[in-house]
This record gives sequence, C-alpha cells and structure tokens, in this order.
Amino acid sequence: MTQAITPPSRREQILQALALMLEEDSGKRITIAALARQVGVSEAALYRHFPSKARMYEGLISFIEESLFERITRILDDHQQALPRCYHITALVLAFAEKNPGLSRLLGGDVLTGETARLRLRIHQLFERLETQFKQVLREAELREGRRPAIPATAGANLLSALIEGRIAQFVRSDYRHRPTVHWEDQWQAISTQLLRGVSVPA
Repeated sequence: MTQAITPPSRREQILQALALMLEEDSGKRITIAALARQVGVSEAALYRHFPSKARMYEGLISFIEESLFERITRILDDHQQALPRCYHITALVLAFAEKNPGLSRLLGGDVLTGETARLRLRIHQLFERLETQFKQVLREAELREGRRPAIPATAGANLLSALIEGRIAQFVRSDYRHRPTVHWEDQWQAISTQLLRGVSVPA
C-alpha cells in the first residue's frame, strides 16, 4: 500500500509561498496583499497564522537554522578531522543557498532592508554561530591531530565565513546566475593548504 503523504499545513504553505516570492520577485518589496494572493487566501487568514510579516521571515530563518545546523551536527559525527569538517560544512551552506535562491536573499540580508532590526540580528547571529563552529573545529585540530592553524583559528574561521557570505552575495546580486558552488573545489584546494600545518608531537 502506498503511504499517504501528509499535505503541508497552512503555515508551511505560507512560508513556502514567501520563499518562492523572494526567489521570483528579486529586488521587489513583498507585501502581505501579494503574499495572500500567492497563497490563495485572504490577508486576514495570513494574520491568523502569523501576526506580522516579520514573524513570517522569522519562520523562514528558523527553517534555515534548523536545516543547516542539524546537518552540521551529522557532519561532525561523520568526520573526525578538521579539514574534512570545514570542507563539508562550507560545501553544505553553499549548496543549500544554491538550491534555495529565495532563502539566499534572507541570508544575504538585502530583503531585510527596512524590516525590523530583530530580523537582521537573527541573520547576524546565524553567521556568528557558523563562524564559532569553524573556530572550534580549527582549535580542536591541535588536540585531535597534532596540527595547529597556519593563521589564528579566529582568522581562519572568519575567512571561511566571509567566503560563504561573499559567494551568497554574488549569487543574489547576479540574479542567481553566479552559483555559489562554482569554483568551490578549486578554491578549497588553495584555502585548505593554508588553514592548518603539522606540529611536532613530543614522544
């Protein structure tokens, strides 16, 4: 017997429609009226699920956080060495942005211009959390592998985080033509040789 597929809830439909509008209406300000038309409900129906557009954006940001950091936890479980961890975490975020262009606009922050400062803080905290994870991975390399960062762990973590933010910004600015994963393999080959160096471990 074919297993029944649970249809998305109205709340999920609203967030999916908002993400689609972010992708298709690049550069345009999204209104509640336009979103209601996209979902096929009244504006009052939208407000029954979300008290404001800011809450809808927060719902999408929460989805991004849960999706990324749940997978990052699996990466840390599956890979014990620092360089594979950094590689897979970075590749994950770039691929996620590429597959979700509308959410990339949230990550890039441009769509939040004129919105409440709380939303911009949420995106800032997401990238801070990502950078902290890179920093922890690089610092653990010395204990786990007898290696230490070629540059301070803080600088190395910031470099990886800045690379991710820059690639996402290029993706959004180019109207999704410059995909974040293009050139990533070549770039990683150059970056990875400079992130860590071996140290002599006392006998």
